[in-house]
Amino acid sequence: MPAAASSSHHHRTRLRSRTAPLLLLVVLAAFVVTELLRSSSRGGFTASARRAGSSPAKANHSAAPRKILLDPAFTPRLPRQSPLSLSLSARNALPPRNAGRFPALPDGHLKIVLYVHNRPRYLRLVVDSLSRVEGIGEALLIVSHDGYFPEMDKIVQGIDFCQVKQIFAPYSPHLFPDTFPGVSPGDCQSNDNAKEKRCKGDPDQYGNHRSPRIVSLKHHWWWMMNTVWDGLEETVDFDGHILFIEEDHYIFPNAYRNAQLLVDLKPKKCPGCYAINLAPSDVKAKGEGWESLVAEKMGNIGYAFNRTVWRKIHAKAKQFCAFDEYNWDITMWATVYPSFGAPVYSLRGPRRSAAHFGKCGLHQGQGSSNVCVDNGSGAVELEEIDKVPNIKADWPVRIIQRQEGYQAGFKGWGGWGDRRDRELCLSFAYMYHIKDPSPA
Repeated sequence: MPAAASSSHHHRTRLRSRTAPLLLLVVLAAFVVTELLRSSSRGGFTASARRAGSSPAKANHSAAPRKILLDPAFTPRLPRQSPLSLSLSARNALPPRNAGRFPALPDGHLKIVLYVHNRPRYLRLVVDSLSRVEGIGEALLIVSHDGYFPEMDKIVQGIDFCQVKQIFAPYSPHLFPDTFPGVSPGDCQSNDNAKEKRCKGDPDQYGNHRSPRIVSLKHHWWWMMNTVWDGLEETVDFDGHILFIEEDHYIFPNAYRNAQLLVDLKPKKCPGCYAINLAPSDVKAKGEGWESLVAEKMGNIGYAFNRTVWRKIHAKAKQFCAFDEYNWDITMWATVYPSFGAPVYSLRGPRRSAAHFGKCGLHQGQGSSNVCVDNGSGAVELEEIDKVPNIKADWPVRIIQRQEGYQAGFKGWGGWGDRRDRELCLSFAYMYHIKDPSPA
């Protein structure tokens, strides 16, 4: 063999010997990422497998009903994910942080879900308030993000006072700037006439077409609920109470201990109550100051319920997804709760342990032409009694039977008329209970 040919042959042989391990590494990495994404997107089946081989039930792990009735006539479809959406799905499968500092979650602990959008000033206040809560180190805090906003992510990354897990809604309209569930080319706007404009979309009952930044309210809450109860390894076998709070809810130092007391007292004091609340249903009220517990309409500030109640809610997915109302809480009050056949009471103390604060709405302040100025400072003043558990086990229960506010018969504020939003909503209810939802 000529010298040049021999040198060339030797060079190719060396190149192959160096390239082979590199190729193997790339293939293995691709396989790991693929399996991670697959387990994230098919949480229902991995969850079922975990349950089949799980250890005997302990506290917070009871035989709550798990059978799901699926509609064979409905084919769930989820949007095709973008690279950003896929990367966020992968983050959803990561284990909680700070597990080394807080290695054991005791029996009787509560899990806390904080759902957020993009109000960093508010989030800093809420995180600061949570850091002062007695017993917070016993809890798992799950932060559910509607979309991805770096400043919000950075704030949550800085939490060091308990176990914390972040999840990101991978089908948030905020992640899809030029396709559904964001704005698609050819979508109708405002009160366009679809036939005249030759645009796409179904108007709501008032003649208005969908606004992605508005429908994300309901989409995020419903995706979060389905994911927390049926799609996460950390909660899929948890049958205890999960406490839900929002980025504009200031949490008092006694909130966690009071919530535990209410959960323990509920079966004895109010067996017909569906949930517990940290505040009155009237968001402006501070409580009555009575020496008694209070059972009233379920509120939307600091509410907690268990898997049995979640199953009742999940069974009403069609009603929830079909109601022409973009607010999740009004949808629950006007159509889901009334369908249970009896008043839905929640048990709380006579003083609030959480408070709504701030003036900016969830989607205000995001555009330069519509800035909501609110620095969120001085949100809530606490009294000494709010810093320690202030619920007594021997108190009686007062029932407030007159339920004010939205009720059955309210037709909704609209914003939820597009059939694509309704189908996506229903797909979220199915996504952890079928093998692989078809991409839209």
